[in-house]
Amino acid sequence: MGTVPLPQWASEPCIMGIDEAGRGPVLGPMVYGCLYCALSYQKTLASLNFADSKTLKEEKREELFENLKSEPSLGWEVDIIDPRDLSAKMLQRTKINLNEISHNSAMGLVRRVLALGVFLTEVYVDTVGDADKYREKLSERFPGIKFVVAKKADSLYPVVSGASIVAKVTRDRSLRDWVLDETVPNINRNFGSGYPGDPATKAWLVENKHQLFGFPTLVRFSWGTCTPFFKDCIQVLWECDKDEEEGSNACNSKKQLKLSSVGFTGCKRKIEDIESSGKGRCKFFQARKLELVTKFH
Repeated sequence: MGTVPLPQWASEPCIMGIDEAGRGPVLGPMVYGCLYCALSYQKTLASLNFADSKTLKEEKREELFENLKSEPSLGWEVDIIDPRDLSAKMLQRTKINLNEISHNSAMGLVRRVLALGVFLTEVYVDTVGDADKYREKLSERFPGIKFVVAKKADSLYPVVSGASIVAKVTRDRSLRDWVLDETVPNINRNFGSGYPGDPATKAWLVENKHQLFGFPTLVRFSWGTCTPFFKDCIQVLWECDKDEEEGSNACNSKKQLKLSSVGFTGCKRKIEDIESSGKGRCKFFQARKLELVTKFH
């Protein structure tokens, strides 16, 4: 929508709905989608037979998505969050949980539509976490907009139903067209829906787990579903020089840092301290004068 001239109706008071697809799966991206239109278009919107995307068959969702794309009185946007980004944010030193990731994505869509020049006055959102706190958070960021945060918003408000179709179809297509980066022989695409309870997904995870490298990049390795698989993985140990400052003979004068499935754990000291101070760093990094970089220019 960014390269298309702003329609005339966008300068009128407008409403927007926001919904997500793929919050629960262990495979593939999470997608946030939004649909917006003029406030005066609400009655027509209600007649377009949008419904919660989960209640519709794939063929019907695809049909409705193509219909809304061709409707000049509607606008839409998506935010596709890569599975690698999801896991990295949830496992990084300052962790970002899934609710916060979801909130940030929704607010990003609001900012994006406002930046296009759309006169948003009302936004309807499916709740994530505490509805009242979420509404307060949104209202503080965008004080000129009325926010309605409700459970099952995708079945209550047609503008959110439309957003759910945008999100769901975009995720389905993304998963269907996903390019597997890995070059492992015989890797297949029979991964099912991507939900943890899907037998096809479970079978695919078992078949495509590597004892050393873990899972393909399609997998959200931070999900609890993956935890049992890590028990059989090869442990990777980084041998580090003895910390002279501590003068401790712990770990038999040599320290080992264990690369676990959810980050790093050290002997005696936290890995964060080792990284930030440079002491105890593995000889491999010392010999090559490699340092941890936290700021980029």
